[in-house]
Amino acid sequence: MAIRNIVKLGEECLRKVCKPQEKFDLRLWILLKDMADTMYKAEGVGLAAPQVGILRRVVVIDVGEGLIELINPVIVERSGSQCGREGCLSLPGRQGIVTRPNWVKVQAQDRKGNAFEFEAEGFFARAVCHELDHLDGRVYIDVMDRELTPEEIEGHVPEDDEE
Repeated sequence: MAIRNIVKLGEECLRKVCKPQEKFDLRLWILLKDMADTMYKAEGVGLAAPQVGILRRVVVIDVGEGLIELINPVIVERSGSQCGREGCLSLPGRQGIVTRPNWVKVQAQDRKGNAFEFEAEGFFARAVCHELDHLDGRVYIDVMDRELTPEEIEGHVPEDDEE
């Protein structure tokens, strides 16, 4: 389909709470395809609709196990803790250390509106939490423990040992 422009930090839509996706139609399917294409081209592992300027509760994620599309996702359970690096396609060149749950249970809908539930652990749980934060106008720098220096981004930090 089409590669969309990724909104950068400072643009208003990144700080807004998204509305539920109510129509499960061709426009949604095109958005999902465009978001996936955009995410892969930018070499990301997740992308939320507000990152392409659409204020809807729509997310795509692929942490290397195949694409997952989440419409109106909600974390219903969480447990454990993990601390590690995060970056964001909307904040190029920056990374921070963020503490997230190690495990989450999520309820969402698929592209046809069918409800489903899944569990995510480790890096996948981190990606889910990161992308769902975007739907509520939050970016990782709002919840990070600390920002990495350019030298740390290029090298090793102690938090990498925890993953």
